[in-house]
Amino acid sequence: MTFHSKIDSFFIRFLLAAILIIATVSFVPLLFEDAPFSAFVIVTATFLLTTALILWITFAIRYVFLDHHLLVKAGPFRSRIPYESILKVAPTRDIFTGYRLLSSRDALELINNKTMFGTVKISPENQHSFIEELKKRCPDLKIDGRLS
Repeated sequence: MTFHSKIDSFFIRFLLAAILIIATVSFVPLLFEDAPFSAFVIVTATFLLTTALILWITFAIRYVFLDHHLLVKAGPFRSRIPYESILKVAPTRDIFTGYRLLSSRDALELINNKTMFGTVKISPENQHSFIEELKKRCPDLKIDGRLS
């Protein structure tokens, strides 16, 4: 079963601001110098590749329930979290710190003993269905009272 990441307007505005800052930092110096055409080509190619990677990572986030683990995919990045390592699920609005593969402030924190920081922040579109599926696969899962 696959769940897509929820995307909220705050995250889209944040992403557009980040891309605008990258564009400004990349292209403004070229306007004030007598830069050769090759510099414009290199900067443009680098900017387009960077932007494409950011958009791929952001809009290709998937949470896939497999037989023995939850597969979290964001662009080229993948994380496998064994079901037996998932201890608790809790709501979170802290999307700027920790290991996060999400695109919404309406997020869940999976507390586990497998990932580097011990938590993974995700934002499935349908949280209720996601939690129900997670409960089926993790019978000892503790669910934060704020999710009831």
